[in-house]
Amino acid sequence: MAGRRAAVKAVDWLAFAERVPPNQKTMFNALKTRSDTIAAKLTSLPAKPPTIDWAFYRTAIAKAGLVDEFETKFNATTIPEPKDTQTEKINTQEQESNKSALSYIEESKARVVQYEKELAKFRSMIPFDQMTFDDVVEAFPETKLDKEKHVYWPHKPIAEL
Repeated sequence: MAGRRAAVKAVDWLAFAERVPPNQKTMFNALKTRSDTIAAKLTSLPAKPPTIDWAFYRTAIAKAGLVDEFETKFNATTIPEPKDTQTEKINTQEQESNKSALSYIEESKARVVQYEKELAKFRSMIPFDQMTFDDVVEAFPETKLDKEKHVYWPHKPIAEL
């Protein structure tokens, strides 16, 4: 049992708690409490189960051969441990999510560069309270009203409003 305990990954509860949304804190606390309870129960168990004193039972039980039969059956019994089928799936999901996170970070860096260019444009232009209509159209061409194509106010298609 001690070898299996060493193989189990420890959960970084502080890093986990940082990623939990505020509306799910109670569920997170319940999960942590339950996990801590199970972990405490597992650590309280001995690494090996106590051995059975077959000699004591041979002297205490009157029927001959019954204890020997139990002992042979007990020693022949093997309890299969469940096979781990999910770790590989989890590891592949983790690798995929790491790849997607890295690509998202790279895309975000590209967006930051683009937004910094826009910010530099906004910082270098004339203050709004000093702009004329022509300055606004020059700075923001998408706001230009097309009075020739759309003669009536608001000089834009209704669908774009």
